Amino acid sequence: MNSELEDLYQEVLLDHAKHPRNFGEINEGGVHVHGDNPSCGDEIHLHVRFGKEGRVDELKFTGQGCAISLASASLMTVKLKGKTAAEAAEFSRAFREIVTTEVPDAAPALGDLRVFSGVRRFPQRVKCAVLPWAAMEQALRQTNGEATVSTETDSGGS
Repeated sequence: MNSELEDLYQEVLLDHAKHPRNFGEINEGGVHVHGDNPSCGDEIHLHVRFGKEGRVDELKFTGQGCAISLASASLMTVKLKGKTAAEAAEFSRAFREIVTTEVPDAAPALGDLRVFSGVRRFPQRVKCAVLPWAAMEQALRQTNGEATVSTETDSGGS
């Protein structure tokens, strides 16, 4: 990746970390998943409301963590809102692939999420990027109620 593109990606990441989109709670209905990364202290509380045909009608998060974790959650909420459960699961699979493997021109459909492709060079940071996605995967499995996920038991982390 050229340095201009890396600079642009870093700006996107920092913007989402400092000014996260869809930050907040959904108070009624839906799914709440608490995700934590004990190795660095990141915590994400994901709130999802599913609509007709399993579409992600509302998707918000709260929590605290490093820039990578917060930016990942922010960009994930933007990307997955309005998607079907199957589409959200496919985005999650592609995201995990982009942060864990060398993939040339990895998943153009990921758009801004490609900013995280450099994370694979820092294995200890992969869990930071994957945490919100692990929470979303849990939400897709249960579709209502509450649950907890941890990067220490998540098979997709580093």
